[in-house]
Amino acid sequence: MQTSLVVRMACGIIVLGAVLATACQPKSDAGSDSAAGRSAAATRAQTARPCPGDNAGLTLPSGFCATLFADSLGHARHLVVADNGDVYVNTWSGRYYTTKPPAGGFLVALRDTNHDGRADQRARFGATPASGGSGGTGIALYNRMLYAEEGSRIVRYPLPPNGMAPTGSAETVVRGLPLTGDHPMHPFAIDSGGTMYMNSGSATNACQARNRVPGVPGQKPCTELQTRGGIWSFDAKKTNQPFTPTARYATGIRNAVGVAIGPGNALYSTQHGRDQLETWTKLYTPEQGQNLPAEELLRIEKGADFGWPYCYYDDKQQKLVLAPEYDGDGGKALGDCASKATPIAAFPAHWAPDGLLFYTGTAFPARYRDGAFIAFHGSWDRAPGPQGGYQVVFQPLSADNGSTSYATFANGFAGAVMQPDAAAHRPVGLAQGRDGALYIADDQGGRVWRVTYGTGK
Repeated sequence: MQTSLVVRMACGIIVLGAVLATACQPKSDAGSDSAAGRSAAATRAQTARPCPGDNAGLTLPSGFCATLFADSLGHARHLVVADNGDVYVNTWSGRYYTTKPPAGGFLVALRDTNHDGRADQRARFGATPASGGSGGTGIALYNRMLYAEEGSRIVRYPLPPNGMAPTGSAETVVRGLPLTGDHPMHPFAIDSGGTMYMNSGSATNACQARNRVPGVPGQKPCTELQTRGGIWSFDAKKTNQPFTPTARYATGIRNAVGVAIGPGNALYSTQHGRDQLETWTKLYTPEQGQNLPAEELLRIEKGADFGWPYCYYDDKQQKLVLAPEYDGDGGKALGDCASKATPIAAFPAHWAPDGLLFYTGTAFPARYRDGAFIAFHGSWDRAPGPQGGYQVVFQPLSADNGSTSYATFANGFAGAVMQPDAAAHRPVGLAQGRDGALYIADDQGGRVWRVTYGTGK
């Protein structure tokens, strides 16, 4: 496979329209739902200030403002925010990127000392290019420890009481992660009880013996599923745990780059749908390859099977159907797919959902507390139509996990050219600050934006 193709396949995306915010509206209190907090919010409503500058190039719904929190960090992937406001970013290098990474560690600590929405201190730590490191995607905070994906390991660093960057050595939490093939990233989330849920993305597009070769049937059973294409669980409190097939929690998920703990401590993830149905020319038109299959949002139970590689989700029919590598007939036959788990929400094909966040703050309007923000990295496989994605959307969810239509939240990342190799920025990571601000990371230009509601900073 060509390197440029692999780069594009690493994470594709979603394009949605948005309204340029010309003025910021009143904001609810970020720290409290108390009567005092509501009174303070009412006072601020009298003096809401316009957003500074041009929202750092983003278009946002009315009332929201963005600042450029940090820039030129390298390939910024996922990020987290500590209770004191420090932001930690995992950056990635290796074969997916052709640009030289910045000197120093692939992990970056950022601090805004004057509270103007822009980091004025930064420190790099962790594995370096000189030490043979390549960084990673996954990052999380748990029990005053920073957890991060570093190559074939998940490691953790004790956070210093006052300093930004950890000074101690990393402890290995999970070792022996698979790094071959199409999807070597290992994003993860840690629930309140300390269980770590980690993605192991597929090595192939559809588990063929010769990957991405038209007409080659898929392997059945797909032995790749023993170590790839699913979610694995580990104990975040333990160290030196081996990556093994027995730790698999759920299967049939081609690539879950967005992994998050949602309401009720439940586990959710996104799924990158498979590529290149159009190469099966007797079964699919180029337009069908452009628009199939859907990208997905999943609610994950232990032991669930979401169907990859045998099935793909057709959002027009709203059901899983057999893939052409497994005797599929272009979207009619169901076979075993009728018994597989289905998504709770679906999105246009090839948008590549890379970030997932359930908003729990009170700084944004109440409607944002009943759903998820999703960052779509951007497509490469939507020809003959234009590429799409390159934006952040909000997906409402009802109490029973039934969903309604998503809406664009932040757009304008790509700039004038919406192509994976030419876009100015591509959103990947999402995080929430204790004050309710939303942070968005970009792995094309190395930016982090901070989005607030109503205050202009």
